[in-house]
Amino acid sequence: MTLSLGVDTGGTYTDAVLVRDEAEVVASAKALTTRGDLAEGVEQAVRAVLDRSGTAPREIGLAALSTTLATNALVEGQGGRVGLIYIGFRARDLETHGLAAALGGDPHLICAGGHDHAGQEAQPLDEAAIISFLKTHRDGVSGFAVASHFATRNPAHELRAAELAAEIAGRPVSASHQLSARLNGPKRAVTAVLNARLIGMIERLIGRAEQVLKRLDISAPLMVVRGDGALVAAEQARARPIETILSGPAASIVGARWLTGADDALVSDIGGTTTDIALLRGGRPAIDPAGAQVGAYRTMVEAVAMRTTGLGGDSEVQVVAEGLKGGLTLGPRRVLPISLLAVEAPEVLHDALEAQLRTTVPGEFDARFVRSVPGVSREGLSGREATLLDRIGTSVRPLSEVIRVRIDHGALARLLARGLVQTAGVTPSDASHVLGLTSAWDATAAKAALRLMARKRLGSGKVVAATAPELAQMIVDQLTAQSSIALLEAAFAEEAHDFGEAPQVLARHGLMRAGLAQHRGLLRLSAGLNLPVVGLGASAASYYPAVGAAVGAEMILPQHGDVANAIGAVVGRVTMRRSGTITSVGEGRFRVHLETGPTDLTDRDKALDLLETTLRDAARAEALAAGAEDVQLTAQRDIRCATVEERDVFVEAVVTVEASGRPRVAAG
Repeated sequence: MTLSLGVDTGGTYTDAVLVRDEAEVVASAKALTTRGDLAEGVEQAVRAVLDRSGTAPREIGLAALSTTLATNALVEGQGGRVGLIYIGFRARDLETHGLAAALGGDPHLICAGGHDHAGQEAQPLDEAAIISFLKTHRDGVSGFAVASHFATRNPAHELRAAELAAEIAGRPVSASHQLSARLNGPKRAVTAVLNARLIGMIERLIGRAEQVLKRLDISAPLMVVRGDGALVAAEQARARPIETILSGPAASIVGARWLTGADDALVSDIGGTTTDIALLRGGRPAIDPAGAQVGAYRTMVEAVAMRTTGLGGDSEVQVVAEGLKGGLTLGPRRVLPISLLAVEAPEVLHDALEAQLRTTVPGEFDARFVRSVPGVSREGLSGREATLLDRIGTSVRPLSEVIRVRIDHGALARLLARGLVQTAGVTPSDASHVLGLTSAWDATAAKAALRLMARKRLGSGKVVAATAPELAQMIVDQLTAQSSIALLEAAFAEEAHDFGEAPQVLARHGLMRAGLAQHRGLLRLSAGLNLPVVGLGASAASYYPAVGAAVGAEMILPQHGDVANAIGAVVGRVTMRRSGTITSVGEGRFRVHLETGPTDLTDRDKALDLLETTLRDAARAEALAAGAEDVQLTAQRDIRCATVEERDVFVEAVVTVEASGRPRVAAG
C-alpha cells in the first residue's frame, strides 16, 4: 500500500490530501494560506489531514507540492535582483519581447560573442567584459541570467559565461538554452531573467516545506508540480523555478482527469482570486504552443494552455452607479471577505459595521477595512506611503479611519501593489454566507456588510437592493454571468473554426445570448457548449450548477473537486522532454546540434540516430534525477524538406524525446 501526500498553496486556502495507491482519497483538509510564510499554512493543512486520517507520518511514501508562488511573484513584480549577460545581441534587442521590462532596471551587459544559425562562432566571446561585469555586480544581485545568440545551435558561449559567473560571483546562474531548445534569443533571455529572479523565492519555499515535512516526521521525498502538470524533484524545481509557473492550475487539470476520467472537457477551477479554465484533449491538458504567458511576460516555458480570469470567491463586489440602470460587477481585484476578516478581528468589524449602519447616509468606505501584512520590506516607500502604513499600524482598521484626503488613495494603491497591505470588502463568499450556501466564517458580519452595500444609490436614484438576501442573490447571479462569459471565451479561443471575431466579442454577441436562451421567433437559434464542463474549487458546488445551465452544458462536479489541485500534485507523472535540431550545411552534409557543439555527418539517417540516441540518454538521465522509476521513452522525428526541381531537399529536422515514469516512492 502506498500513501501519497499532495499539498496545494492557493490564494485563499492551502489544501492537503492523502491518496492511497493512486486510487482512493483517504482524507483531505484545508488551512488558510499564510501569505507572510506559506510554510505555516502548509504545516497546518498537513497536520489536519494527518489527524483526520489517523495516518502515521512514516506511512507516507510520496509528498508533492503545487504552488502559485512563481506565478503570483511574476504578476506582482516580485523576486530577486538579477544581472543579465547578453552575448552577441544589439542594444535594441533589449526592447524585444519585453526584455527591458523584465529586467526592470537590473544590471545588464551586452558583449561580443555568439554564434550563427549554423552553430559557427560569429565572433569571439569577450571574456574580459564578462569578468569585469561579474566583479562589479556580484554583491548586488541574487543571481545571473545568461543568453547567447543562437545558443540552441551552439551553447559554448553560454556555458563559458555561466562557468565564469559561478567561479567569480558564486551566485546561481540561469542559462537560456537549458530552459528552452527553441530559437528566439530575446524570448529565451526573458525566460532566463525571470528564472534567475525566482530562484531565491522558490528555494525558501521548498526549503521551508522540507523543514515542515521533517518536523512532522515525514521522510518521503518532496516533488513539485511543473506548469505542464508533470512532477519534478525538489532540487530540479530549485534550479528551474520558472517551470513552476501555472503549477497550481496545471495540477487542477491533472486532478480533474483523475477524478472524472473525462477525455474531452473544459475544466474550470474557481478559487479565491481567479477562475482558471483549460481544455482536456484526449485525457491530457492542452499545452500552450506559444509558451506560458504570465502577467505581461510571454515565456518559453511549456505549460498548460490556461485562460485566467480575475473572478473568484474573494473578488471585490463593486456597485456600478453610472447610467440610468447601473448594477454590479465582480473583480478583477481580490479583497479579504468581510466574513473571513470578522473571524480574525470580530470586535473591530462588528463595532464598525454597526456604527456605519446607524448613520442615515451611506458612506464612501462603508464595509471596507484594511490591515498591514507583516514581513514585507518597507524599503523604497515615499513619505506619504510610510505615513499611511504607520497610520494602519498592526491591527485591522476601518478604511474610513485611514483615508483622510484624496491623495491617500494613490498611496494606498501603491501599498497594495507592493503587498504591504490588504483590504477587505464585500465578496461572493460573503453573499454565500448570507444565502446559507456556506457557513465557514462569520455570516452575521457578512449580512451587515451587504445591508450597507444594498442601501447605496444607482444612477437612477434607486437603492441597489431592498434587503441583504436580495443583494446576495444579485451577486451570485453576477458571478454566474461572468463565469459563463469566461467559459464561452475559452471555448471560442480553442474552437478550430474561425468566426471572424475575437473570443471576447463572440462570447458577448447578441446572437450568442439569443442562442443560449433558445430563441424562437422568425428565427430559431440554439447555442451551447458541445462538451462537458468539470467544475472545481471549494465554491463550485454552490455556483456552477447555474453556470452549466447558462451555457447549455453538462456540469460535472466531482467528489473531492474542492481539493483537485492537491490531488493532481500526487497522481501526475514525472515527464522530461528533450529536443534537438539537425540542419543542412550543404549538399549531403547534415549538422547535428549537440550540447557539446555541432557535429557534421554525411548520412541523414545516421545523423538522426545520433541525435535521437543523445536525446534519449539525456531525457532518461533527467527523468531519473527527477525521481522517476520504470522510465518509458518515446521519440518523434519532424523532418522538413523542400521541393526543388521536382526533388525533395532536406532542410531541417527536429527530434523530440519524452521520458516518463511514476515517481519513486520511499519505503515506509
